[in-house]
Amino acid sequence: MNVATARQRLEEVRDELDRSVAVLNGAHNQHPLVSDYPQDPADAGTNLAESDRAEAILAAAKARRALILEALRRLDEGSYGLCVDCGTPVPEGRLEAKPEAARCVTCQGKRDRMRR
Repeated sequence: MNVATARQRLEEVRDELDRSVAVLNGAHNQHPLVSDYPQDPADAGTNLAESDRAEAILAAAKARRALILEALRRLDEGSYGLCVDCGTPVPEGRLEAKPEAARCVTCQGKRDRMRR
């Protein structure tokens, strides 16, 4: 994947995440957990579950945005596409599927096993 294509793809993903975060922040602020009127306990539980789900989605979007920004930094430094752990090239197919990928499949697998 050439640098221009990688940059365009990363910037498109970043912009989409920015839009998603803005929408999720707006939706979260419009529906606070504590309302001004009494709620049925079932409604309160549903609202709490929806709020928890929205917060989880928002956190995931922000985390992925941070990874995208890190990938853009690596692109600027000339190390994009190289595994940050072992320095081998990250397969192009992996970068196409996950443009923010910082590790080759082998190193990512080791990292995932260590987390368990």
